[in-house]
Amino acid sequence: GCGTLAVLGQNETGIVLLRSFDWNDGLFDVTWSENNENVLITCSGDGSLQIWDMAKTKGPLQVYKEHTLEAYSVDWSQTRGEQLVVSGSWDQTAKLWDPAVGKSLCTFKGHEGVIYSTIWSPHIPGCFASASGDQTLRIWDVKTPGVKLVIPAHQAEVLSCDWCKYDENLLVTGAVDCSLKGWDLRNIRQPVFVLLGHTYAIRRVKFSPFHASILASCSYDFTVRFWDFSKPNPLLETVEHHTEFTCGLDLSLHNRGQV
Repeated sequence: GCGTLAVLGQNETGIVLLRSFDWNDGLFDVTWSENNENVLITCSGDGSLQIWDMAKTKGPLQVYKEHTLEAYSVDWSQTRGEQLVVSGSWDQTAKLWDPAVGKSLCTFKGHEGVIYSTIWSPHIPGCFASASGDQTLRIWDVKTPGVKLVIPAHQAEVLSCDWCKYDENLLVTGAVDCSLKGWDLRNIRQPVFVLLGHTYAIRRVKFSPFHASILASCSYDFTVRFWDFSKPNPLLETVEHHTEFTCGLDLSLHNRGQV
């Protein structure tokens, strides 16, 4: 089916639609530009990435079509001085882009399954993580084409990963086995923590921008869960507001309590 990018704003009356853009295939992920508040990049079921500008009325500024299967993940670099975008695809590759250049800068190969998630490190320039259906979490450095680190994270497809905002060596993965696992890059033999509670596959996991040990996850079990892995009973809250698969979530950088 077709896809829509909806840009929403919040005012006194609630959430309002500011802009919407249509694309001729499903849109799977979106990332805000870090150097222009009006620019976003989406990725699509047709393997393409689209750059949109809210200041423009018509379709995308640019379309990058290199992935040969669904482009499932896109992320804009988080470290200063870099304006790089990484995409992950069902074609088992990740690609590096400079939005000012019309073609990819580099293609990263190594995964033996679909790539579901590609996320930049908020600490280490040029470093990103990828989560895949091949059951691994992988760490990459844009300066070298080969994989830097392979972590056999779960005995199931890994659908999501995220970096801790307070510890450059700590990541979390979420998988089809319903578990969340924390990984310290200095010792990958076993996870730092395992969080159990979801009853179906975990689709997205995000660390809190405000607390070093708090994270949020959402799942095909319709729930959103909040965790503090430093506590003996880590599950803080289970939110059951959704009546369908919960596919994505993020935590506000500006409002401490907003998800």
